[in-house]
Amino acid sequence: MTPNNAAGAPASQPAEPRTEELLGDPAENPPADVPPNAQAFAGADLPARTAAVSPSNPPALRRRIPSYSDLAPLMQFKKPEFSSAARLRRASTIWELRDIAKRRTPQAPFDYTDGAAEAEITLRRAREAFLDIEFRPGILRDVSAIDLSTEVLGKTSAMPFGIAPTGFTRMMQSEGEYAGSQAAEAAGIPYTLSTMGTASIEDVAAAAPNGRNWFQLYLWTDRDRSLALIERAAKAGNDTLMVTVDTSVAGARLRDVRNGMTIPPALTIKTVLDASYRPAWWFNFLTHEPLTFASLSRYTGTVADLINSMFDPTLTFDDLDWLRETWKGKLVVKGIQTLDDAKKVVDHGADGMVLSNHGGRQLDRAPIPFHLLPEVSAALKGKADIILDTGIMSGADIIAALALGADFTLVGRAYLYGLMAGGRAGVDRAIDILRKDMARTMALLGVSRVSDLTPEHVRLL
Repeated sequence: MTPNNAAGAPASQPAEPRTEELLGDPAENPPADVPPNAQAFAGADLPARTAAVSPSNPPALRRRIPSYSDLAPLMQFKKPEFSSAARLRRASTIWELRDIAKRRTPQAPFDYTDGAAEAEITLRRAREAFLDIEFRPGILRDVSAIDLSTEVLGKTSAMPFGIAPTGFTRMMQSEGEYAGSQAAEAAGIPYTLSTMGTASIEDVAAAAPNGRNWFQLYLWTDRDRSLALIERAAKAGNDTLMVTVDTSVAGARLRDVRNGMTIPPALTIKTVLDASYRPAWWFNFLTHEPLTFASLSRYTGTVADLINSMFDPTLTFDDLDWLRETWKGKLVVKGIQTLDDAKKVVDHGADGMVLSNHGGRQLDRAPIPFHLLPEVSAALKGKADIILDTGIMSGADIIAALALGADFTLVGRAYLYGLMAGGRAGVDRAIDILRKDMARTMALLGVSRVSDLTPEHVRLL
């Protein structure tokens, strides 16, 4: 038996020469095509060194010292920008606008916008509902031109969403409803003024005279005051009345309780300390006209006390019949959370409904509108306009809702984050982010028109 050497080769046969013996040690004898300064690369692994010296390698794979002309195009250093406009440009999602808003807004008004009822389970579930889907794209479709326009309540909207009614909006940022209505006008989408808005019906109409303005109504125990609001809305050119029916009592918004949230914000020691980190907000708040409302001239107290003292807990479908007789424009009922109630409001004359749990701000663990959407669409599509809100934080969320049967959507927090981040410019940025999200999502789905979206484009996980 022939003994083997240490390398495992038979003693009678010469050992295979090593690569280093054939090529030499690059650290000691660098090849001619490698500059002397490139010896630092000699510690690289064997395949890399072999590739570096192989005469068959293309020039692009041979080591060399980069020249200034090579590096110059890579060194594109920009001057730092710290302006509000620059911050808004850098925001590419609604969540990033929210981050800016949180830094610029005192805790009490930010939490009023950002928070929800009790443990905020409903809000989390509503947002998770949009995450728990799978898009089903089609391929080889012509998506060179994306059309986001759609019909809602008898008129065309440039995009399939509008701005939802939000209360106390000038408390979030001093431009408030004026910024929202003007941004909506510029974008060609509807704007909804809340009964608890901090600008009057007439002032919003004057600020956005060419916009499509809707008015949201809370029915009060005092029907004469409700009737006066309805008449003012009609006179100001609002074509749609949206009555909210899920606020028989105020929800337990615990963030507001902890913050001692009042209207107007109280200047306590805590708020003064908070102001030191957000001087721009307080400067704007204190140097503009005090908060006034679409429906009352002044109020001092907590939000919950205001709701409980004004809104009527005795509402029934008979009141909806009264509204239908009184209002001659389009009538929408906001706060639908069951299929049975959706059918009933249509039977009582509603032209449309908003599937909504009030953004999770009333009943915690309430039904999720996105989950309710398919069965409502199956039963009522074509009989009334089906609008959806709650949980929308991207244009992809809007596209998913439309695919599952919504005719239109409303955004509340999403636009308010933009408002708090940068006033009118921030609202414009929020709308632009949603526009780009929607167009990109539709193109990737292989859809060029809103009307072409179907349930086949979305699968619920």
